[in-house]
Amino acid sequence: MSNRHLFESLDGLVNKCLRGLIAYNPSLALDEANRVVYDTTYSKANVSIISGGGSGHEPAWSGYVGENLLAASVAGDIFASPSTKQILAAIDAVPSEKGTILVVTNYTGDCLHFGLANEKAVAKGHKCRMIICGDDVSVGRKGSLVGRRGLAGQLGVLKVMGGASGAGGTLDQVYDLGVAFSQQVVSIAATLDHCHVPGRAEHGALANDALEIGTGPHNEPGYWKLSPVPSPQDLVKQLLTYLLDENDAERGYVKFNDGDEVMLLVSNFGGMSHLEMGALSDELLEQLATNWKIDPVRVCSGFLETSLNAPAFSISVINVTTAARNCSYSAEEIKAFFDARTNTHWESMAGSRAQRRSRADQFVQLPQEPRVALDDGKDLKVDPVLLEQMLRGACQNLIEAESDLTRWDTEMGDGDCGETLKTGATCLIAALDSKHIADKGSVGTVLQELEEILEGKMGGTLGGILGIFFVSMRNALEDNVDLASSEGVPELWAKAVKIALDNLGRYTPAKVGDRTVMDTLIPFAEGLKTGNFEDGVKAAVKGAESTRTLKPKLGRATYVAAGEDASKGLPPDPGAWGAMVAIKGLQSGMS
Repeated sequence: MSNRHLFESLDGLVNKCLRGLIAYNPSLALDEANRVVYDTTYSKANVSIISGGGSGHEPAWSGYVGENLLAASVAGDIFASPSTKQILAAIDAVPSEKGTILVVTNYTGDCLHFGLANEKAVAKGHKCRMIICGDDVSVGRKGSLVGRRGLAGQLGVLKVMGGASGAGGTLDQVYDLGVAFSQQVVSIAATLDHCHVPGRAEHGALANDALEIGTGPHNEPGYWKLSPVPSPQDLVKQLLTYLLDENDAERGYVKFNDGDEVMLLVSNFGGMSHLEMGALSDELLEQLATNWKIDPVRVCSGFLETSLNAPAFSISVINVTTAARNCSYSAEEIKAFFDARTNTHWESMAGSRAQRRSRADQFVQLPQEPRVALDDGKDLKVDPVLLEQMLRGACQNLIEAESDLTRWDTEMGDGDCGETLKTGATCLIAALDSKHIADKGSVGTVLQELEEILEGKMGGTLGGILGIFFVSMRNALEDNVDLASSEGVPELWAKAVKIALDNLGRYTPAKVGDRTVMDTLIPFAEGLKTGNFEDGVKAAVKGAESTRTLKPKLGRATYVAAGEDASKGLPPDPGAWGAMVAIKGLQSGMS
């Protein structure tokens, strides 16, 4: 976890955040002295819903002030409850003819200050009520006097209450909905590390081989520390068991019956990538369907309630059917409230306003184009055992070189070269094992498989270059296969490689000296002209080594190496080196 921040001090940071945050919505106003964000266009004819808590959880709660959601929010210091005075200022900012409901997560400071504000508001003649949301199942029933603490499940409560308020619900209706819905939420969090608070020296970092389950959103240690870190699949299985196992006397807070309609909320604590959050949601949906027979009617994933920059997440599962039984609204109405459009940050995470399609319907499988049949008369045939040995040698070399290639490409490029080549090598080995592509000694079959791998599995510049190269080489081998009998197989390979490189030159200006894969491929082709494969290998090795002293002229490396002195030595070009180790692997398979 990085401890670097753009704003290294907390002084004035919360107020500065609020001033910047309200800029996206012209309807919002800020009482800066009390850190109250409120909606200037809210209707007094609707129930006013107010929430808040410590800062550092943005967009909660100031980011949810607006149409069909909060009328106002209150912000405390980082991870600290706002004061009673601040909360009263929020109540006064958005008076309602029907009444006000304060909704808070179950933390002592929040409960005390919002509770006192509620009492004072009632004493002043306001119709005011309060709901405390606790949804974290990591806090078991035994040994806890305060009950479950609050996680991002509260945001689901706020959303349906905001929708009901916007639809004209009475104070009793909206309040009863909030209570019923909050009681049907189960949540749990997991973290790879704790967040870092600006200006603080320590943050209780986790070891690289550890993960915590049951983490709180204020850097509270998790209830279980796992080391080594489980696989994502095993972690999700464990988390869902804590959430959904009704036989767990400690944590079976909500029952889910067959046919119950369920919502799923997945909250990013701030430091997870969208890439991993998407994969996490997919794994959750797969296991919910397979292991628990649950297909959520609504899915919401994103920065619901964060914890600064923590690489962590929480999962909330909500039983809508049971919530509807305990209030005056039907499940269809509750879903409509959840779907109600809002002009707040919620929209960046909102899913479809319609019934979800089945997962099977969303995943489209296009028919695969049939592989073009090889003309046996134009197909180069070689010793099957030798062919397989050479291919496995090249693949194994690439897999072993991945870490070096990735490191060098991270220094000089975008970091994907090693993984790209390893992916191709792994796929080719799989094809050797399962499709037995080398069994008949058909070079054309192998090259066809390589083309499919390059087109379907290997992206990036290098994947494109190699794709053109191998397609051109297959065509050249077919067009000149007669050379194998008239002049010999080495001469055929030399000519095919030369033709492939000439064709590649139509798409890239790269040549020897530009610090690219061509610094290996072109010398290799020149070396093959002697009819001795070993000469080609020696030339490829020399070319790859030369890239250590070459200044990049093409690709992303030209930007990052602009100020580097190549004469002092740079890492070798990863593409050139990868091509070289593959060529050496081919050679090793010949022995």
